[in-house]
Formats: sequence, structure tokens, C-alpha cells
Amino acid sequence: MELRSNNFSSIKYHDIFDFKLTKEELVRWQYKQSLPSAEGKNLKETTRGIKNKSRLQREIYSQEKLKIAKKTAKLISILPTVKFIGITGALAMNNAGKNSDIDLMIVTSHNKLWTTRLLVYGLLWVTDYKLRKPKNDIEKDRLCLNLWLDEQDLVWSKSDRNIYTAHEIAQIVPLINKDKTYEKFLWENRWILNFWPNSVEILNPNIEKLNKSQLLIFNSLNLIAYKLQYLYMKPKITREVVTLTRAIFHPNDWGKVVIAKLSS
Repeated sequence: MELRSNNFSSIKYHDIFDFKLTKEELVRWQYKQSLPSAEGKNLKETTRGIKNKSRLQREIYSQEKLKIAKKTAKLISILPTVKFIGITGALAMNNAGKNSDIDLMIVTSHNKLWTTRLLVYGLLWVTDYKLRKPKNDIEKDRLCLNLWLDEQDLVWSKSDRNIYTAHEIAQIVPLINKDKTYEKFLWENRWILNFWPNSVEILNPNIEKLNKSQLLIFNSLNLIAYKLQYLYMKPKITREVVTLTRAIFHPNDWGKVVIAKLSS
């Protein structure tokens, strides 16, 4: 099969993660344009469609971690303020290593993020779930709740929209989805199709905007919970995003690393 430059771009991107695309996956993950480093490439691909041994092994590891993720999501979803739980990172691509952690994204009801976060961690603590701790090298099968969003703050800022972020959003695997929160999240971030047009189907969920008026006591409790947790985290914050409506704990700028590799 002769590869066009945009197909070569897709392959180069996924090869960074040692993820050899099959022919079917190449259709889904076809990059919309061509990377500068791929221009003029006219390659013959003869092994595409065959999963290598390492990838097959990671699929086995991923299935075991998926069981933990599903069990966790079912437990957390008993909280009414949890609107969405999804798998992110390598596990979302069924490509987790033996010692990988389990990355989860959680969307909460409006003005309930920080109170919900306290409840979630309390629930996981009393049920003895293993959580990944900052700067701890022990990651295997531990839960990493590194992405929290308020349902009224789902849109990625323009400055953070790139090939890497678009892929990370498109690959999210929903486990719990209340009130079409996942569909709303994709719709708000439909810009990802400018990078990966076949990656995921995005339809307008036609959901009316929420009434933001709430009892003052709930808003106040969330604000207090935010300030307390922020003060605890402040000495450790590097490039993490911590606001009243989102908490994104990604200390390493992997997008920058990936883009640099793609440019080489």
C-alpha cells in the first residue's frame, strides 16, 4: 500500500507511542493535513495491519486495568454530582504498559467540582482503592484522577489546541455518561476534527443551557472546598491548571514533547 503524506503523518504520530496502526485504525486516525516532516514522503507500507508483539501484550495489560476503571466508575457514579467519567491516556487507546496507572477524567455538576472531588477521594479512601501519589514512582494499577471539569467549563482554550490535545480528547472512552455530558463535551470541543476528522462522531446534543442560579450555600461550600484544596496543592503546583471550574494535573507538557518529535 502506498502511503500519502497525511497517512505517513498519522503513522509517525502514533509511532511515538509505539502504537502501530492497523489499516482500519489508519482510517480513523488519519491526520487532516500533512506534517512538514512528512511532505514529499512516498513510502511503501507492507506490514501495516499486523499488531506487533509489544502492542498485543499491552492490550492484555489494558484489559485488566479496564476492569479496575469500570469498577471505580460504578462506585463514583453513585454521587449525583458526578456527571461523566471517562478513561484517558494510554489506557483509552488500549495501549497501557504493565506498570501504567489508570487515568480518569471526571465532569461534575456546575459549582460542585471541589465538593465532589472531596467526596470522591473520601469514597475511594474508605473503600481502599489505590491512588497514585504525586512524585511517587509506584504507578501500577493506581488511579490517577488528573482531569476535573465543571460541566459549564468544557471548552479547551485556543492556546492549547494542537495535534496532541485533539488526539487526547478524541480517544477518551466514556464509562459513565449522565445527561449527555459526553456529547456536550465533544460538541464544545469539535475543533478536534480540524486535526483528526475521522476520529469520533460529533453531533449537536441540543441541550439547553443550565440555569446557573443555585442555592448560595452550595456555591459557598464549593468555594470553601476549592480554597482549602488549592492552599494544600499550591506549593506543589508547577504548570497544573487549578481554578474554580477545572483542575488539570499534567505537570509535564507532553504536547510540547510530541510536537517537537513530529517536527524532527
